Amino acid sequence: MTRVEVAVVGAGFAGIGMAMALRRAGIDDVVLLERAAAVGGTWRDNTYPGIACDVPSHLYGFAAHPNPSWSGTYARGDEIRAYLEHVVDAEGLRDRIRLNTAMRGARWDAADEEWRIATPAGTIAARALVLACGRLTEPAIPQLAGLETFPGPIFHSARWDHDAPLAGRRVGVVGTGASAIQIVPELARTASHVTLFQRTPAWIVPRGGDVYSDADRRGFAANPEALEALRADLYAEGEQRFASRSGDSAAAAEAEAIARAHLESQVADPALRALLTPDYAFGCKRVLLSDDFYPAVASDAVTLVPSPLERVEGSTIVAADGSSHALDALVLATGFASTRQPYADLVVGERAQSLAEHWSGGMTSFASTVVAGFPNLFVLNGPNASLGHSSSVLMIEEQAAYVARVLSRHAGRVLRVDPAAEQAYTDEIAAAAASTRWMTGGCRNWYVDERSGRLTLLWPGTVDAFRARLDRADGSEFLTGPTLTPLLEGTTA
Repeated sequence: MTRVEVAVVGAGFAGIGMAMALRRAGIDDVVLLERAAAVGGTWRDNTYPGIACDVPSHLYGFAAHPNPSWSGTYARGDEIRAYLEHVVDAEGLRDRIRLNTAMRGARWDAADEEWRIATPAGTIAARALVLACGRLTEPAIPQLAGLETFPGPIFHSARWDHDAPLAGRRVGVVGTGASAIQIVPELARTASHVTLFQRTPAWIVPRGGDVYSDADRRGFAANPEALEALRADLYAEGEQRFASRSGDSAAAAEAEAIARAHLESQVADPALRALLTPDYAFGCKRVLLSDDFYPAVASDAVTLVPSPLERVEGSTIVAADGSSHALDALVLATGFASTRQPYADLVVGERAQSLAEHWSGGMTSFASTVVAGFPNLFVLNGPNASLGHSSSVLMIEEQAAYVARVLSRHAGRVLRVDPAAEQAYTDEIAAAAASTRWMTGGCRNWYVDERSGRLTLLWPGTVDAFRARLDRADGSEFLTGPTLTPLLEGTTA
């Protein structure tokens, strides 16, 4: 059995960011467990045509690793994956990463006060366990009668089959979310026809952006201060965007007017425009960015079916509106299991309770990071740690800093979250979220857990507010009774 101070599960942005923060805090006895054959997380798994980030590239990266070489305002998926590979090498993390090593289970050992993590290569014992598994890892596959009878290629957008013969074929795309609006314009250029099945339209605003020239990139490399200033400007823009996404009336009305004008300028047919216009409040669901989705849908290359699927009869897809569509291939851009994290079934804490059982009414935590009943466990990108207005990497860096701070100040001690602290934080989130568009906007979104009706994915505030909230954590979130080695006099968390 291998023993380490900290085991981190996942080698995407969260896992790599966590390892960086631990190293800077002087904690170097760390292993990263990655189930796949390479690092990269989301940007390794998603390779569909047209994949790119919808957050400006100079904000979608680690503060300690600015990248002057981005190709443009919005980075392509392959660039982001290459960036993460670069960071791993720059930080000297290669020897800490175990590829093809999935966490098959993790159980708290009360006698030895450590986590026992089962992997294909044997058991790892760790004083602390960090789940950096990501929230968009397991594709959500719709339950459709007859799906198994479809004779052609069928795959999820996050598991793109690059060998599937799609050129010159009739291709169906299910969903009109963030992935679909990038995929559809690409398929429209090569398929004989694309049939797009839309359950709910999205609010879409112009993407814009620039392609950086060689001179631009040389300028960024030669002037780090300018690059830092650009990141600061992008950060400020993102923070300002929170108002329109969360439901500030004036800001939301202004942003909605931009979205409506964008739709009207790109779709001439009023009937089609009506089908593409949401009937819920701006910001309730994720706001998307695209300049080529509407033109593709308005072209002869695409047919919009404003209905979810009902069943599959061989190569014929029957929609809930009764229409039938003969297809050669089917792409499921149907999202992910977001509110019910797949890793939660694998993690068992005190009292033999799994994380999934603890979260049976929706994810809860303190500081969006630590969970009652699971000593020395930390979750990144978990409960209320996502954003609807800016870069998720910013949240990862704040969580990683909190974890590193707690572990360095309480080295060798068992940290048990006070259930009252977790409940108070959950109530705090609920109160902050109550008036937002995510809760009141009249839509069904993936931010809200359907079991409890609580906002469990998004942080209902700005990044500045999240940083301030974690900075206020003073150690009182942890129990100090007889089940916990007392803290040294004068220490804080």
